[in-house]
Amino acid sequence: MNALTRLLLCLIATTLLPVAQAASPRPPVKVAVIGGIVMCGVWDKLAPRLRAATGLEVELAAAAPKEGVVPVFRNGGADLLLIHGSDETYRLQAEGYAAPLRVWAGNQHVFVGPADDPAGLCEAKDGVDAIARIKAADAPLLAFRDPGSFSILADLWRRAGLRPGPRQLLHDDGESPQQVLRAAARQQAYVIVGHIPVAFGKMPAAGLEILLSADPDMRRAYVVVEPGPRHPADRKRRAAAHRIAEYLLSPRGQADLSAADQEAHGPWVYPLRQLWPASPPAPQPPAPSPAP
Repeated sequence: MNALTRLLLCLIATTLLPVAQAASPRPPVKVAVIGGIVMCGVWDKLAPRLRAATGLEVELAAAAPKEGVVPVFRNGGADLLLIHGSDETYRLQAEGYAAPLRVWAGNQHVFVGPADDPAGLCEAKDGVDAIARIKAADAPLLAFRDPGSFSILADLWRRAGLRPGPRQLLHDDGESPQQVLRAAARQQAYVIVGHIPVAFGKMPAAGLEILLSADPDMRRAYVVVEPGPRHPADRKRRAAAHRIAEYLLSPRGQADLSAADQEAHGPWVYPLRQLWPASPPAPQPPAPSPAP
């Protein structure tokens, strides 16, 4: 090969290299998602809209309970995490693995109980009323050890101004969180659980029914978790994750979420405007009468 040939080949390679680099596809953004969002079908309906809006490819890195998705994100197996706001997510932020958390959606919790409904929860107007009925009937209530459900229950007791009796503190002896309804059925007890796993059969519920739902005060927030300073993601992955987070919180992203939820025959995942509807303004005290 003479010098002229080598020069021509070098020029051709130099010319084609940028074209090849431009044509090479960008790696997908890896997203870990709490299992319920995938289970109910909302993620499958939302992901194509996300791609169309951002131009980014997304890959579902993990879909599991928090015990499964949090380690995937922490170890760098996911660039973005969609999960309930919880002690685990606050710890990720405190340790530097997560950027400041932002609420982008939420899900519903429900009262489940015996089909004969001895406390009359099917007639309760909301969760506080349901708690008052359980207390008045001294009906059995299971203290589900899931932190989210437990915190909702504790808040209902507080807002009802009541204290649970011994029959409202029954032990959750299920072998796993998914077995909680079997424990409730054995004790013929009421219990608060997430709507999605009950509706999709993830929690076997023989002899039990959903008796109260759609109370905004029994909803929990989903947060979007971006990489913090200690997360292994590089600059490009961080930028892509931030772009998706901004989309999810944008008016278009929220509208796409609502449309995806409807296509999945929801409501399963609530956009922000539906998560906690604005309360009416508190009445103002009358203005003092002018002095005579």
